[in-house]
Amino acid sequence: MLEDRDYMRSPEYGPRVSLTVVLLAVNAVVFLVECFTLGNPPQFLDNRFALSVEGLRHGFIWQLLTYQFMHANVWHILVNSWALYLFGREVEESLGGKQFLVLFLTAGVVGGIFQALAASVWPQFFGGPVVGASAGCFGLVAAYATLFPNRELTLLFPPVTFQAKVMLILSAVLAVMGIVFPMNNVANAAHLGGMLVGFFFVRWFVQGRWRWQLAGGTREPGRSSTGTSAFWHRGADVPDEELSTDEFVKSEVDPILDKISRHGIQSLTARERKILEQARHRMVKH
Repeated sequence: MLEDRDYMRSPEYGPRVSLTVVLLAVNAVVFLVECFTLGNPPQFLDNRFALSVEGLRHGFIWQLLTYQFMHANVWHILVNSWALYLFGREVEESLGGKQFLVLFLTAGVVGGIFQALAASVWPQFFGGPVVGASAGCFGLVAAYATLFPNRELTLLFPPVTFQAKVMLILSAVLAVMGIVFPMNNVANAAHLGGMLVGFFFVRWFVQGRWRWQLAGGTREPGRSSTGTSAFWHRGADVPDEELSTDEFVKSEVDPILDKISRHGIQSLTARERKILEQARHRMVKH
């Protein structure tokens, strides 16, 4: 029986480092280095590590990674850090640390490529150096909306409530409009590239399917309409109690047991561990 297995008897799975927190710390350290470097802005840092078409033409390919950890000012890093904190925790718990990190960095790289292509076509609008984690953050936003499309989010100001999939659609529309009608100092092409990576990453490598239930349809993992965070109202992390035990085991537990067989218990995310704990309680009741 499920409750007889060793990983079901104990909820303790050992300490786990949050990569979301690690990324936040790296961004903060790099920003401090920028602030205390001679020159305002630190020109040699921009020339070597900020993303630019000119830099890529000179072979500075590393700029596609380094630009993601640089920021223009305090407001810039605060906004990106806020988005990384809000959505990064949820996505990391759902995907696991390795997939989360690959998603974030890949979204940043592809977003940088999109931005460089836009700068090559419209240098008068997109030609300046680019810094910031926003492409990776928009990748997390897209991944979150793809994982939990029906989860309701509420802005504190203005107090508007909408589903995560609506947030993604609006973000994509705004990014496209920003490309068609360029705005200074906004890397809309990078945002769009990051969102595409977040969406397709979850579709290809996590869910392995191409359908997105825009209304109704099958139930996505962790759907709920309640819960609160500092900026959004969010849903719970574990499945609803409305499922029967058989349905719960088939849809939620069996894939986790398969994952343990393939990759070991250390590969489980926090959400998957909560589901196993919930399964153990259900088995005890029955």
